[in-house]
Amino acid sequence: MTFTRYAIYYAPPAGADWSRFGARWLGWDMETGTGAAHPDHPALAGLDIAAITQVPRKYGLHATLKPPMRLADGATVEALDKACAALAATQAPVVLDGLELARLGRFLALRVTGDETALKALAAACVRELDTFRAPAPEAELARRRAAGLTDAQEENLTRWGYPYVMEAFKFHITLTGKLPKPELPAVEAALAETLLPLLPAPFEIRDLALMGEDRDGRFHLIHRYALSG
Repeated sequence: MTFTRYAIYYAPPAGADWSRFGARWLGWDMETGTGAAHPDHPALAGLDIAAITQVPRKYGLHATLKPPMRLADGATVEALDKACAALAATQAPVVLDGLELARLGRFLALRVTGDETALKALAAACVRELDTFRAPAPEAELARRRAAGLTDAQEENLTRWGYPYVMEAFKFHITLTGKLPKPELPAVEAALAETLLPLLPAPFEIRDLALMGEDRDGRFHLIHRYALSG
């Protein structure tokens, strides 16, 4: 399959109950590259899950470590694969206390609990060490990012790394919904609290990096996992 962009994700383990629920919740299983039927549970009755998850669906259940990028001139997927393997060999697994359901504005997402120092260092290494593979962002994309209103630090990140929310501005999150109307937030939050929260791992461990590819329809597929073995 030909991909238009590549990214480095944290991808939840495929066999975990919370991973399977999350793939079905979003309606896209990036591990298999196939659509998934939304879950059937009494707590979810009355929710338009397809509409709620339309925005994050194409990305799959994930947290971004190195944002999606087009390959630079002369860069190859084979070289990127080798660089990802080399990077993972220098990085140790990350262990945090757990995950919690959180509101990010009017979005719902999973955030980590516990000391994030090692996690932030891992994300920074992904951004920094693989940046030679990134083609410069088009001016239209930069303008769209700036239109959201950036801090000085975020603008510096955008200029240097092609994305504003990296390095010190990085916040690990696993997006579960699009931007919800305020009146709908409590019901969706309560439904996920009942169905997803009991499945979440404690402690929460990151044991590999996932190289992802975006297909021509904009959906992301898992290409390969690299064990963190440093």
